[in-house]
Amino acid sequence: MQSDMAAVANAPATTEPLLKIRELDKHFGPVQALYHVDLDLPSGKVTALCGDNGAGKSVLTKCIAGIYQPDHGQVFWEGHPVHVRSARDASRLGIETVYQDLALADNLDIVQNMFLGRERVRLGLLDEDSMERAAAETLASLRVTTVRSIRQPVASLSGGQRQSVAVAKAVMWNSKLVIMDEPTAALGVVQTRQVLDLIKRLRDRGLAVMVISHNLTDIFEVADRIAVLYLGRLAVQDDASKFDLQTIVEYMTTGGTSRTGGPNTKAS
Repeated sequence: MQSDMAAVANAPATTEPLLKIRELDKHFGPVQALYHVDLDLPSGKVTALCGDNGAGKSVLTKCIAGIYQPDHGQVFWEGHPVHVRSARDASRLGIETVYQDLALADNLDIVQNMFLGRERVRLGLLDEDSMERAAAETLASLRVTTVRSIRQPVASLSGGQRQSVAVAKAVMWNSKLVIMDEPTAALGVVQTRQVLDLIKRLRDRGLAVMVISHNLTDIFEVADRIAVLYLGRLAVQDDASKFDLQTIVEYMTTGGTSRTGGPNTKAS
């Protein structure tokens, strides 16, 4: 499995979307959470995944991240069919997920968090200098400049700074797709601005970004594409320019729109 994942991860880029999902189903006992979902996530684009509570956003995210196994359907990575059976498989491909709880250890500093579980060792000892340099370079490349020190305990960081560290942790492992779950939830205006700018920088670096958010204002600012789930089905996906606020709300609450000439339900 590891060699297969490595081969796909190193495959040359194609005109295909970086990640393509077709006919994906997921059941939990008698409850069907996802029905025949098709989704495209292109490189260099921010795709916003919208939907009301219970629409299936978290289930779809965890299927992509390898936490859940689909019951039916196919996942293509750079045009190649893959089976993502674990979070480790996802990481090997270049898929990293920043969950809403951020999964940071408050008692550790920024460097320790960024290398947690992937520590560098030299001559039997932790290579602190190498990890510090890599952490600093990653934060600088993302223009994360508000932290006082990379040895600052995560417990002392603001919400926006914590989100920035979680994203930096994700992208320093040669990731190609970063999934962000409610990245601006409970943040103030200044911190939200920092995170939205960070999302744009990920896109500008050529990464595919999927943002799950209820904040439609934030979505319209950063999204290049919008996909809407309704009761486990993908109601629509299209360029963000094809949507307005009312259209998204209609798709989220009814699964369709009364407007003509609106977004397409097929991949664009």
